[in-house]
Amino acid sequence: MGVKDVAREAGVSLGTVSNVLNHPEVVAEATRKRVLDVIGSIGYVRAQGAQQVDGLASRVIAVLGLNGADPYFTALATGVEQAAREADLGVMVCTGTREAEDGRHLALIAAHRIRGAVLISGDGAVRTAAALRRHALPFVMADQYALEPAACSVGIDDVAGGYAAVRHLLEQGHRSVVHVGGPYELAPIRDRRTGARRAIIRAGLASDSLHELSCPALTVGAGKDAGQRILGMADRPTAVFCADDLLALGVMQALYEAGLRVPGDMALVGYGDLDFAASAVVPLTTVRRPVVAMGRQAGRLLIEDTAHHAVHGHAHVVLQPELVVRRSTLAAPAR
Repeated sequence: MGVKDVAREAGVSLGTVSNVLNHPEVVAEATRKRVLDVIGSIGYVRAQGAQQVDGLASRVIAVLGLNGADPYFTALATGVEQAAREADLGVMVCTGTREAEDGRHLALIAAHRIRGAVLISGDGAVRTAAALRRHALPFVMADQYALEPAACSVGIDDVAGGYAAVRHLLEQGHRSVVHVGGPYELAPIRDRRTGARRAIIRAGLASDSLHELSCPALTVGAGKDAGQRILGMADRPTAVFCADDLLALGVMQALYEAGLRVPGDMALVGYGDLDFAASAVVPLTTVRRPVVAMGRQAGRLLIEDTAHHAVHGHAHVVLQPELVVRRSTLAAPAR
């Protein structure tokens, strides 16, 4: 598909398509949106957009993925921006994971002659990576450390993080733990569950000492629903390990509404160390992920990767999480 196909499908002239790609500010918003929608639907990316990687013609890098309102995304994008600022580059943020948005992101990357992209692991990331690869657009995977021969990657050892969280609960005397996790199509969430299971096994406990509740999303609402399910358990565990701080906050709300004390009746560990974790009603024990550092490292790798024309190997960096102990786990189990 070429620019003539875009013009025909959008019902505009070749000059209008050219303006959308080169001078979008001179095109009416409705027309610009119609052209970009067509570009996205047919998968057109102009060749020169894929070639602007010489570090001179291209002064902007992109961050792709997730919801821009998510505090995790904000922290990671902050790290990328720090790396870009060090190199005197700008950053364009593209959010959303639907397949139709992939084409629009590619069109914007082409229109703004983006140098390359930091692609955040998550729903749709594999599909987006394949599209970037097809169009020879350099990218770095963030929050993924599985080796990708075609791209650099930066990840966090979430197996170690899940292990540290549950080992801490066991060291506090708990012998029955519920893990609130999911959605498990996300590799970091699966890794946290793997680490939790490993801690149970290495402690010599039966596998059913770790109960599992799956949530459809990493939100406070999903955590509150999980907390209500925990309250309904016939043999209620004395500790909870949540795969995300937002889940932990929801669990905490459900427990308090039911009159239970944290940590007196139930200890609670989150994951991520979001800003509210230390300032919750009961300061939350959590696993701190170095997300800003991950974004900064991913940005630096992208900038380095696109600064050289020679073919070279790609780096795969793994960062370590840190257990941060606060009051939500510091009492002995109630029973």
